[in-house]
Amino acid sequence: MTMMTGAEIVIRCLQEEKVEYVFGYPGGSVLYLYDELFKQDKVKHILVRHEQAAVHAADAFSRSTRRIGVAMVTSGPGATNAVTGIATAYMDSIPLVVISGQVPTTHIGQDAFQECDTVGITRPCVKHNFLVKDVRDLAVTIKKAFYIAGSGRPGPVVIDVPKDVTAARCEFDYPAEIRLRSYNPVIKGHSGQIRKAVQLLAGARRPVILGGGGVILSNAAERLTRLTQLLDFPIATTLMGLGGYPGTDRRFLGMPGMHGTVEANMAMQHCDVLLAIGTRFDDRVIGNPEDFSAIARKIIHVDIDPSSISKRVRVDVPIVGSVPDVLEEMIRLLEAERERKDISEWWKEIEDWRSRQCQKYTMRDDAIMPQYVIEKLWEITRGEAIVTSDVGQHQMWTAQYYKFDQPRRWLNSGGLGTMGVGLPYAIGAAFANPDRQVVCVTGDGSIQMCIQELSTAKQFGLPIKIVNLNNRYLGMVRQWQEMFYSRRYSQTYMDSLPDFVRLAEAYGHVGIRVEQPGEVEAALKKAFVDHRDELVFLDVRTAREANVYPMVAAGKGLSQMILADENM
Repeated sequence: MTMMTGAEIVIRCLQEEKVEYVFGYPGGSVLYLYDELFKQDKVKHILVRHEQAAVHAADAFSRSTRRIGVAMVTSGPGATNAVTGIATAYMDSIPLVVISGQVPTTHIGQDAFQECDTVGITRPCVKHNFLVKDVRDLAVTIKKAFYIAGSGRPGPVVIDVPKDVTAARCEFDYPAEIRLRSYNPVIKGHSGQIRKAVQLLAGARRPVILGGGGVILSNAAERLTRLTQLLDFPIATTLMGLGGYPGTDRRFLGMPGMHGTVEANMAMQHCDVLLAIGTRFDDRVIGNPEDFSAIARKIIHVDIDPSSISKRVRVDVPIVGSVPDVLEEMIRLLEAERERKDISEWWKEIEDWRSRQCQKYTMRDDAIMPQYVIEKLWEITRGEAIVTSDVGQHQMWTAQYYKFDQPRRWLNSGGLGTMGVGLPYAIGAAFANPDRQVVCVTGDGSIQMCIQELSTAKQFGLPIKIVNLNNRYLGMVRQWQEMFYSRRYSQTYMDSLPDFVRLAEAYGHVGIRVEQPGEVEAALKKAFVDHRDELVFLDVRTAREANVYPMVAAGKGLSQMILADENM
């Protein structure tokens, strides 16, 4: 066996895991690691401008591929800056390995320079974390971290490595595989429960399928599509599940929940059998749990994580297991099931709800409607781009008006709702998918939270397109203040905004200002055609007080929707 330093072991382990990119920012506690990165060329390091962006970029790398993202940060403020990115990944079950530097083991607990309790701070927002105090434990710990991050319900794992551990030496031995006695996620669903589910589906008169982020994460989109088309059932997908079923198919009802469609919400509320796959029934999807549970229906819930089942909504047929495996078994049984109920009347009811055209909006001559921008973006990219977003109104408009037909094309912070993710997500996605167009849809508030990453994009020549829906407000907060706080717009007007066009140019990119509705299509074509190989920042001045509709107010039920025509 070869003698190696701890730093050499870390880099060698990353090579063994076939890690292509590490997103990070150096500092004193990780200098041995960065020195070893310098000496090799298999693992490429991407220098971001803030540690939060490093974790977001690694997160997006994972979301847009089937691989585990990796980030590296130094101790103290490096680790605390990374916490927002770690928590974002944790809420959305994204597999990451984050390597953080730590002060030498002899200094831990002594309030040393740039010391913090990284394990303690991150414990509530990781799948697992480690503090490695002995170099002989380093290789096996890294193997455990990658296994834990990517198996079962995925999530971020933090490895905290003191500086003296990276300098110490030992024999290198990286295990080919790992087994953890206390961690054995269930993969195969219970066959009896699957048969019960199939019987309920075959006998349903008002069925609906709900697909969540677990469909994307488990690479089960193709199986979900097969199941849905086999049954000819209506289907809705959550914000995190968009792309898990083709958004242009007639069976697709849209997104349910706070900003869901009438047809999706009413079908969810009035179905007699609900098949929920890889979703956790969070508050933004089902509204008030008591209201949702007041109507009798049978609920089948498929999830890899048993703690997600019956957590917020009592279910009738729980199935714990890998989503692709469970769906494959369901398809096999349903193909042999000849007796199914006629659901034509249910489809007529759904089409009646759909005829309300709840996402219809009125074009204006004097202002650009944000919905129109997203529709044109979808047309010009032919729905084939990887689209990232920040958090707010622009996020919801993108989810509503950009039709995602494929998985891993829609990257956004669903659970934590993290402003600032859009640009770092676009950077991570661009590295993971160099042959695909990457678009960041953002707002004038969100983009400023990680705008320094324009420098990273310039350094690495990333041809990202940024569409800034600039309404000069913190739009979603302003919408709530308008609707529920008597128009008291407390601290939501974005005064002293920068000239985004000149700012983009200062970073070495192309800036385009769009101020009139008639300029939108030409500006988008200019960005995607004339400047295909450059980063383009489109500052689109949209209607200032446009709101996202439909809307279900917090604490209300899914059928208590506020529609646009009710607020004119």
